Formats: sequence, structure tokens, C-alpha cells
Amino acid sequence: MRTENIHEAKTHLSRLIEQAVAGEPFVIAKAGKPLVKVVALDAPAAPASRLGFMKGQFSVPDDFDHMGADEIETLFHAK
Repeated sequence: MRTENIHEAKTHLSRLIEQAVAGEPFVIAKAGKPLVKVVALDAPAAPASRLGFMKGQFSVPDDFDHMGADEIETLFHAK
């Protein structure tokens, strides 16, 4: 594994990150003493789609938009 001193790592950070992403991790050292290891992170998995996850488990009545309309109207116009 390659070791870079802090100054070189700062100077060439973009190139070093691209190499780490490509599978070439490296170590950053200060005065020859290793401080950190830089490795690529695994890409997070896309969340599972929830659209339609309950399909077929229940049914919606045809008059769903008008259910209870008479009762609601009575409640609004009650004296």
C-alpha cells in the first residue's frame, strides 16, 4: 500500500481520491508516521421501492370519493 506525506496528499488529493475509488487505497503519514488510511466507501444500496407494496391486500370501494357524503353534509348544515 502506498504512503503519502501530508503535503503531497494535499497537493495531489483529487488524483489520490480517484485512485482510491478505483481500488488503490493509500496511507497519509506525518514525518513518516502513518496517520490515516484512505479507502473507497461502498456505494449505499438504493432504497427499495415502496410503490405498490400492498397491492392485492385490500380493495377500495368504487364510491370511495363519496362515502359518507350525506352524513357529512348533514353535520355541516345541522342547526
